[in-house]
Amino acid sequence: MKHRIIKSNARESLGDIAPAFVRYSEDVLFGDVWRRTELSLRERSLLTVSALIVGGHKEQLPYHLRLARENGLTEEELVEAMTHLAFYAGWPRAASALQVAKEVFRE
Repeated sequence: MKHRIIKSNARESLGDIAPAFVRYSEDVLFGDVWRRTELSLRERSLLTVSALIVGGHKEQLPYHLRLARENGLTEEELVEAMTHLAFYAGWPRAASALQVAKEVFRE
């Protein structure tokens, strides 16, 4: 089965200083890990968005929220996940993630 290519933004943002990092992002992370069949792309996106929220990594969140929508998650499902995470990851992290989501969903 042929998969669509998941385009990393690592090449544009870091390619000039970290070509090995870009290669690992494109070939290993998105080319191999994201292609394993045990989880769907939708499930991987939900897990990734959740992990970013729990870790407080807002910088990576816009890219992964867009990817999550491409992978079949709705805005309502993503907001519900963030609301749920407020009780496990902390209110400030969920509130920050919701602010990022609000901006991304307006695009």
